[in-house]
Amino acid sequence: MSQFKTPLTEKLQISLPIIQAPMAGGITTPQLVAEISNAGGLGSLAAGYMEPQQIRAAIVEIRTLTERPFAVNLFAPEHVQEDYARIQRAQELLAPYRDELGLPTETPSEPYLPNFSEQLSVVLDEGVNCLSFTFGLPASEDIETIKEWGITLIATATHLLEAILLEESGVDLIVAQGAEAGGHRATFIGQPEQGLVGTLALLPLLVNHVRVPIVAAGGVMDGRGLAAALALGAAGVQMGTAFLACPESGAHPLYKEKLSQGTEITTSLSRCFSGRLARGLTNRFITEMQAHEAEWPGYPIQNALTRAIRQAAARQNRPEFMSLWAGQGCPLCTTRPAAELVREWAAQALERSNAGH
Repeated sequence: MSQFKTPLTEKLQISLPIIQAPMAGGITTPQLVAEISNAGGLGSLAAGYMEPQQIRAAIVEIRTLTERPFAVNLFAPEHVQEDYARIQRAQELLAPYRDELGLPTETPSEPYLPNFSEQLSVVLDEGVNCLSFTFGLPASEDIETIKEWGITLIATATHLLEAILLEESGVDLIVAQGAEAGGHRATFIGQPEQGLVGTLALLPLLVNHVRVPIVAAGGVMDGRGLAAALALGAAGVQMGTAFLACPESGAHPLYKEKLSQGTEITTSLSRCFSGRLARGLTNRFITEMQAHEAEWPGYPIQNALTRAIRQAAARQNRPEFMSLWAGQGCPLCTTRPAAELVREWAAQALERSNAGH
């Protein structure tokens, strides 16, 4: 598949312009990351919620499975503003679900997320080729350090102003996250609702206005989507939902099952699980909590408040209380091995691009 040559493949020394989206919470297993890198794409370890020692162990394991480049993804650090009235209200709203799952009442306290500086130190120490960020970027001194280490820097934008800021900050590649994408909205300027621009509208806009290569994300599920993104000027695509049902994915079996039962209208946007707007399969928890969207304490506090509920739901096989992140393309999910899919999509995209000449 050496016919693919884009700024993405050249910058990262990969053969196919496909990045596996970092999906936090255990979905991006070392096996999934390695399989995609071995197939010629770029696997991504979603390390945002991982403790430093877990990140190191995962990187070591990935390296036993592949010699190819892969990325590590971290969340840009942000100031946490505690609002005790909102935390108390959230506890009241969540109490019935705790009772139903047999959980005691508990109030998580800081730190709500792992220490960012320690996470970054591990990534630098391990000599990772590529580092991606979601929810903005870290401080300028951290960016300088990353650049000094010769690491390729990727960040995500949901609208043009974000892309311009990322370009000015020195990122090497920008992921354009369309509204169709599953999981958390990456918006870091303005309200997430302002960043709900569809991929087909967002991608050409960013390509026209920034010089940094753009990677399309959101709604890309196969070779047709890859071909379309390349035709619109993208340097490649980032695909997440498309890998959720693969055998290498760490998604819960019932989560995988529900993907294939879904349609393009079975996803919705909600803040109820984490306090940050995210797209997932609509379930009982999202439906019942929708009326309280404005009351949650925000990310990452709400995420900490619902963690025990989500974990207990997974243990008890109760998908109605799990965060089933998925994009609008989820009905196109397939259970085939990830590497097989990557190679097939590349062949489909080549076939379509050749047919167009």
